[in-house]
Amino acid sequence: FAPLVLNAANEIAVAAFLAEKIKFMEIPATVERVLGFSPGGRHLNLGDLLEADRQAREQAAEVVKHGTLTTSGR
Repeated sequence: FAPLVLNAANEIAVAAFLAEKIKFMEIPATVERVLGFSPGGRHLNLGDLLEADRQAREQAAEVVKHGTLTTSGR
C-alpha cells in the first residue's frame, strides 16, 4: 500500500516542482507528509486502491498549496 501512496505523492510533488511551485528539496518533504497520513489496512480490490491513490494525490496537492495538510488524514 505504501508504494502506491509514495508514487502518487511523488508525481504531484514533481509536477509542482516542474511548475516552479515548490523547490526541489521540498519534494521529499511533501512525499513524507503524505506518507505520514496514508491510511493503513488491507485493500483487497481495485476500487480501494484507486481511492487511496486519489486521496494521496489530493493530500500531496494540499501540501504543495499550503505547506501542510489542512484536513484530517482520512
